Amino acid sequence: MEDCIFCRIANGEIPVPLVYEDERVAAFADLHPQAPVHVLIVPRVHYSGMQDAVPGEVYAALYEAAPKVARAMGVAESGYRLIVNTGPDAGQTVMHLHVHLLGGAPMSEGMVRLA
Repeated sequence: MEDCIFCRIANGEIPVPLVYEDERVAAFADLHPQAPVHVLIVPRVHYSGMQDAVPGEVYAALYEAAPKVARAMGVAESGYRLIVNTGPDAGQTVMHLHVHLLGGAPMSEGMVRLA
């Protein structure tokens, strides 16, 4: 999708430092972090959110990347949280499927509200 910022980042049109990348996903720091470590993992192919007919291999790619991102960010051992927001009422502001990986501090329920 031409006007999707996450598509443009994931496909290298907007240069940002990537924490992790492979042929299926790209991961980069969130601009508005809600934890000491806050990384977005996005598929390179555009899906608006979980409401789209997303193939299982896309979800697999996102969740297979998560422990690799956690290791790269130094939170694999201490723990991390994965969050997917779907739709405006859930706080999704960029309509491109993505997973938030948060870590670097102890968390409790209700600690963060993510866009």
